[in-house]
Amino acid sequence: MSKFNAVSFNPQAFGAYINTIPQVNKNELIKSRALCVNSEIKRVFESQTGTAYAVLPMYGLLGGDALNYDGSTSITADTTSSFERGVVVVGRAKAWLEQDFAEDITGGAGFMDNVASQVAEYFDGVDQSTLLAVLKGIFNMTDDAGSEFAEGHTLDISSNGDGLCTATTLNEAVQKAGGDNKSRYSLCIMHSAVATNLENLSLLEYLKYTDKQGIQRSLNIGTWNGRTVLVDDSMPAETTGGSTLYTTYILGKGAFDYADVGANVPYEIYRDPFTAGGQETFIARQRKCFAPYGISYIKANQASLSPTDDELADGSNWELVNDGMSEKTYINHKAVPICRIISKG
Repeated sequence: MSKFNAVSFNPQAFGAYINTIPQVNKNELIKSRALCVNSEIKRVFESQTGTAYAVLPMYGLLGGDALNYDGSTSITADTTSSFERGVVVVGRAKAWLEQDFAEDITGGAGFMDNVASQVAEYFDGVDQSTLLAVLKGIFNMTDDAGSEFAEGHTLDISSNGDGLCTATTLNEAVQKAGGDNKSRYSLCIMHSAVATNLENLSLLEYLKYTDKQGIQRSLNIGTWNGRTVLVDDSMPAETTGGSTLYTTYILGKGAFDYADVGANVPYEIYRDPFTAGGQETFIARQRKCFAPYGISYIKANQASLSPTDDELADGSNWELVNDGMSEKTYINHKAVPICRIISKG
């Protein structure tokens, strides 16, 4: 049991409290099943002390032509494919400091309560940055198979007419990426400029909730062609040639395997009684794995045991899942339920 401002600080209880605070974006990702909690990945990392990277087997689908069963044709057997998938743990940490004197002159403003009320949302933003870096990386894959994935899973309408999304854009994007599996796509994450255009076309409807006072309020969550929409201005927006191009990501069920691997000490308090008359620092740590389905992290350019966002965005660190042979056989990229739309709004 640690101490905070002479009050007992229980890191486990604090962690449990943090988990009760609504984390809207992450909850919607999980409810859409775009993030699929993977206990196997968690077990792999927990059972190997110090492991930050692992290669897991991924089994292929049955294939081959059926033979004619006519009493004379011999039956021959094919082997099933076995693929390899690299997954990496992303570690992040942050600390916040409060001076004793600041507490004194504010009459005890409640540093701990303030941290507790915001730390969950803060790490939601951290996880969002991680996901965006991973998405950028997989669309920047440098080999031929990766380039084929990027082309097949991108609908760029920025040069079509006014470059704006229309009633058919989403359907065209998921069909191009998934073919007859397009119904697997369940979630869109877009910039507010894209959402505003869809609102103007009456294509986007926001969800509502009723607060404790009985007042109905709109959430920053809507639907487009039956898919859940998260509106977030951290989505890519790049200005080129006087126009801004927006990237909307569409994720399907199981797009990412997710595991909260955990840190040995996720939360703690450090007290320094000397500096500035005394101060206390709250420290938070997390280790999580976000593994895109059908895509392998190959750790080609990573300097430490945890990749930075820049390293996750590096296309050379990713490749489509394959059998690891010298003449590689890759997973069919249409099985990867991740695609994007590039538009002017």
